[in-house]
Formats: sequence, structure tokens, C-alpha cells
Amino acid sequence: MWFAVLLLFCTVLGAGWATQLVPTASTTWMKPLLAFSGAYLFTLTITHLLPEALLLVPGDMHRIGYFVLAGFFGQLVLEVFSQGVEHGHVHHHTSHAGHVPFLLLFSLLIHSFLEGSILVKAPVVGTVSDNFYAILTGVALHHIPAAFALVAALVLRLGSFRRALPFLVLFALAAPVGIVVSNYVVLDQLLTGGLYAALLGFVAGNFLHVSTTILFETSPEHRLNLPKLVATLAGTALALGVELL
Repeated sequence: MWFAVLLLFCTVLGAGWATQLVPTASTTWMKPLLAFSGAYLFTLTITHLLPEALLLVPGDMHRIGYFVLAGFFGQLVLEVFSQGVEHGHVHHHTSHAGHVPFLLLFSLLIHSFLEGSILVKAPVVGTVSDNFYAILTGVALHHIPAAFALVAALVLRLGSFRRALPFLVLFALAAPVGIVVSNYVVLDQLLTGGLYAALLGFVAGNFLHVSTTILFETSPEHRLNLPKLVATLAGTALALGVELL
């Protein structure tokens, strides 16, 4: 469990720190990574998260559909404030130079906290627990472009990486806090009344929105792009392959 906390924290810090080494003016190199992470998230959601959410409430499966829809459209609302940073949008405008984008940060923190909150390691949650590290990998992959885009935006607004660093640390803590809260604070409440299944459905809806947006945006003109195609197939294959591990 604490390995997951450390991995997510270090992944976000490392990806944010990479803005000091990689030019942010051109992010074409990020497209294959986005395609890989989007395909991984989408496949994982379809083959694991949604089926498991349904299995957790066998007598009331249709209710999960409402939470999936809520998660999908809830993510749409969050992205109004986050400006698509969740799927690697790097914004280069400086019309609000000197101001911290608190709405952007707040929406990202909610999104990241929810992602961490489904990472429960308990036998009663079924195959979600069995595939804990597969889901953890998906969340970590998803956070790499998000952290990079967030820091790029903050540095443009605040003028230096040093001033952006506290907000990067805050973002890095969000998913680990979600893990700790779900596993050590509200675990008993989550495991009663179908609450965990509802949470799983809601986050699955988030993932569906983010992953499909990524996949559509990496090929906006529907042209064959070999690196993106290979990355998409690799992400799908990896998500399918975790079942064999």
C-alpha cells in the first residue's frame, strides 16, 4: 500500500520536474505517451473497473450506470476549470501572469483524489484488489502528462519553477491522500451499502471521459500516425496482459 503512495507521489514530482529538462514550447513528443496512457486507461476501465463495479452489486446493476454517467459528465464539468490539463494540454497564454490558477488546481486535486480513492487493497472488493497494481499503473501513467502540463502552466504564470513547486507537491499528494483515506479512514463505510461500487462506477466514468478524449485528440484529423498507433496498441496490449500476470 505504501509503495503505491510513494509511487504516485514520486511520479508526479518527477514528471513536473521534467519541465526543467524538456522544452515545453513543443510537446509533440507527448502525443505517443498520451496515446499509450489513454489506451491503457480505456482498456482497463472496460475490462476491469466496469465489470467489477457491476459484480459488487449483483441485485442492483443498473444503478452503477447512473454513477458512470455522473462520473463522465462530472469530469466534463471539471475540465471547464482545469482546461484539459488532465490529458496533457499545455497552455502557453500568459493573460493571468502572476496569478495562481486556483480553480485549475482545485479541479485537478479532486480528480486526482478520486483516482487514488479507488485503490483499495482488501479481499472484499474482489478483482479490483487482485488487479491493484494494474490500476495503480494506469493512474501513474495518466499523471505523467498531467503533472507536466500543470507545471508548464504554473511556470508561465508564476515565472519560475521554484514558485510552482509547492503547487506541484500539493498535486502529488492528492492521489496518495485518496489511497490513505479509502484504506484507513472510511474503508468500513465504503464496503457497506454499495458505496465502493458507486465510487468505482463514478471513477470509471471519469476514466472513460479522459481516455476517449485523449484518443480522439491524438488523431484529430483521423490520419494514420504510426507512432501513435503503435503506442495505442501497446497500451491496450499491456492492459490486457496484466490479467496474465
